[in-house]
Amino acid sequence: MSKTISIIIPTYNERDNIITLVKRIHGALSSYSYEIVFVDDNSSDGTAELASALSTEYPVRVIVRQNERGLASAVVHGLKHVEGQIVAVMDADLQHPPEVIPALLREIESGADIVVASRYVKEGACQDWGLIRRIMSKGGVFLAHLLLPSTRQINDPMSGFFMLNKQVVASVDLKPTGYKILLEILVVGQFRKVAEVPYTFGTRTSGESKLSARQQKDYLKHIYSLMKRKGELLRFAKFCLVGLSGVLVNTGLLWLLTEFAGFFYLLSAAIGIESSIISNFALNDFFTFHDRRSPGMKLFLGRLIKFNMVSLAGVAINMAILWLLTENLEVYYLLSNLCGIAAATLWNYFVNTWWTWK
Repeated sequence: MSKTISIIIPTYNERDNIITLVKRIHGALSSYSYEIVFVDDNSSDGTAELASALSTEYPVRVIVRQNERGLASAVVHGLKHVEGQIVAVMDADLQHPPEVIPALLREIESGADIVVASRYVKEGACQDWGLIRRIMSKGGVFLAHLLLPSTRQINDPMSGFFMLNKQVVASVDLKPTGYKILLEILVVGQFRKVAEVPYTFGTRTSGESKLSARQQKDYLKHIYSLMKRKGELLRFAKFCLVGLSGVLVNTGLLWLLTEFAGFFYLLSAAIGIESSIISNFALNDFFTFHDRRSPGMKLFLGRLIKFNMVSLAGVAINMAILWLLTENLEVYYLLSNLCGIAAATLWNYFVNTWWTWK
């Protein structure tokens, strides 16, 4: 590859890892034109000074930020200063093995716009992770997949080790919160093809982990921000409005069929429920999820069947919560019903976004 490869490495108090990291990157990329750009958040342990000293022997540059903090924002800062059109992002703690970089490059050469070093594809792994750490990581991936549909094509959207063509982010406004810059890029970046290569997330041997409760909070704030910017919060509001219209259809038919047509009230209720499901589907298909529906009567009927199944399961959830809270916890039945409606609404929305309108 004739193009320069720029490697952005955010740092904060990683002095003990810098020399080993630079040597290993050089070993992996000695036959390529490359640069290493450290973006340091004003480390107090001499990280920036040591990295700068290596510039006499290796293609290293150091950018020191005095009044900013955060891995994701450091990467955004670095993107403004790199020389290469191919950009890799990795951590400085040696948990991202530099020897994987050539595999990322091969995928870029094959036409990928973004390549993710993934812990969650075949042959990928995490060394020495406890059960809680694994649950937290998998839970974060599930949350991203659930709330941000554009991330579902990647098994490890929370990876901090990836490579991209700079054009992916050249004309977008990146506004990340916390550590998960890849998540931001997958949602707002401009790309066609994404690939993943396996790697083993290593064990930190020097320095201190930056993982904390604050990072988990920042992750949730980032998810919320991306949902808002991509219209997913507005989509949920539309779904709720459609659901409210379904309540009117259901109740109206129950009253009309029972009072004026003389139907037994349970039969009226069944007709009202099914009618409201069909009306909700039609409105959601043309209003809430208009950007995701595929043309064709067969696909339309397939979505209707899926929506019907999900909605009937939602009715069961509503009834179960109503009974559980009222009969076993002695909650006032109207309040129990509101809790059941809330749970059923969340069920209906998330399962339909995952299955009916992918």
